[in-house]
Amino acid sequence: MSPWSLARSVLAPRLRGVVGGALLGALATACGAGLLSLAAWLLATAAQHPSVTALSVAVVLTRALGVGRGVARYAERLVGHDAALRALSDMRGRVYARLAATEPVRRFRSGELVARLVGDTDSVQDLVVRGVLPVVAAGVAGSGAVLLATALYVPGGALLAAGLLLAGVAVPALAAALSRRPAERAGVARDRLATALVDLLDGGPELLAHGATGRAVDAVAHADAELTRTARRDAALLGLGAGSGALVAGLTLAGTLLLGVAAVDAGALGAVPLAVLVLTALAAFEIVAPLPAAAARLAAVRAGLARLVPVLDAAPAVVHRDPGPGPLPRRGDLQVRGLTAAWPGPGPDGRGRTVLHGVDLDVGRGEVVALVGASGSGKSTLAAVLFRFLDPRAGSVRLDGHDLALRPPDEVRAVVSGVPADPHVFDSTVRENLRLAAPDADDAHLTDVLRRVGLAGLALDDEVGAHGARLSGGMRRRLALARALLVDPAVLVLDEPTAHLDPDTRDAVLDDLLAAAAGRAVLVITHDPAVLPRADRVYTLRDKRVRLPSGAACGPREPRPYSAPNVR
Repeated sequence: MSPWSLARSVLAPRLRGVVGGALLGALATACGAGLLSLAAWLLATAAQHPSVTALSVAVVLTRALGVGRGVARYAERLVGHDAALRALSDMRGRVYARLAATEPVRRFRSGELVARLVGDTDSVQDLVVRGVLPVVAAGVAGSGAVLLATALYVPGGALLAAGLLLAGVAVPALAAALSRRPAERAGVARDRLATALVDLLDGGPELLAHGATGRAVDAVAHADAELTRTARRDAALLGLGAGSGALVAGLTLAGTLLLGVAAVDAGALGAVPLAVLVLTALAAFEIVAPLPAAAARLAAVRAGLARLVPVLDAAPAVVHRDPGPGPLPRRGDLQVRGLTAAWPGPGPDGRGRTVLHGVDLDVGRGEVVALVGASGSGKSTLAAVLFRFLDPRAGSVRLDGHDLALRPPDEVRAVVSGVPADPHVFDSTVRENLRLAAPDADDAHLTDVLRRVGLAGLALDDEVGAHGARLSGGMRRRLALARALLVDPAVLVLDEPTAHLDPDTRDAVLDDLLAAAAGRAVLVITHDPAVLPRADRVYTLRDKRVRLPSGAACGPREPRPYSAPNVR
């Protein structure tokens, strides 16, 4: 997708408003130019001392043009800005929907992504208000001025047309060409500044601990200085465009005046038409004066849209499908068969490196199954497939015979939930953190689920702080489990539930997690040997495949005590 094809797709549904706003803007501009031309005629005619009756029509028309200009400008703002804001809303919806659907968050740094979502998305508004509307208005009103000048004196009209083409087409085109690279550099500079600021704010404690705050602040200052230099170059180009337009306007007006005076001396043009011709030319150049800035702004808009294209064109990691026949079961057995998975990215045919290959795994209803493996072996990728953050390349994931890859992600996540390795807690109350999973849950239900996960001491109105700073690591995991249980899932996936916990807290958290998850199929992804004795079965993930302890059968069976020597 090219930047302009993206722009067309966004503006197409709002074409009526854009065209209406542009025509109203052209009408307002034409009324302004007409006022100047009519004023020239009125003053020149009044100098000849005609009767008041001869001037009365011009006086009334002057009032009409003045009122019409104000009304048309207000209507242009109303219609044009409405179309621009609606187009901006459409673009935001597309960007946010794509982020939710394809998980491109993984492919960009957080500060860079924020810059694209805010500044580059907002450039759609400038595309209409500061790009399309001034160009259309200048084109329509400028053509009218040329026709009037030609009707008055053909050589004067031809000279005005040539001057307007230079000031309204050639100079803006040059400004757009010269602004293209600075606009791209400005976008990169904004990315760097946003990324440096996010790194500085999010990594503040670590930077202080390692004495690296100064370097982080220097990185922010360097990025800010680069953005300032780019803005100065852009301002210089805008000044060059405005100066060039003024030069062309001055030369054209001087030439028009000389031609007109010569024509008056030759008797080919009257004094009154000469005054109208000169002031019409002056009004015409006022019409095209904003075009160099509009062209430069369009170059910046193009650069912003070009930076949104990779976000919108990000290859989907999950195919969204229609709901299948009948609801998924609220309890059941999980079966993984022949699972092959890879994250989108570099690789043969752009398919990325295969992380899992031919994986078989079973978690029966009411079972606790542990999955162990070295870092990078694909445990989190398996969890992503179960959560429908990633579709399998081959194989299947079934819940009581229902293929989860053929169901919408939201439907799957209603029956497969869990606790990530580093659960995110929002800077709000306990109640609002829980209601992310169940917006309609009442306080009694929320209090009960807190009790089930061992957080009876927390009040629903307690503030948890930024990133859960007011909670311990174990409490954050318990709160995340409470959120997962509010969904009432059939399968519960616990990713490193005991990471960074001391032994006493670890044992207490495990007891509460497993007690709260009773009756569900539970998959525990862990490095902690203390978890393994609590599992009914242990799988080892190695060389992209899952391996069972020697002598263990694949598939659900009666729970048995875990024997550490059998783990490979």
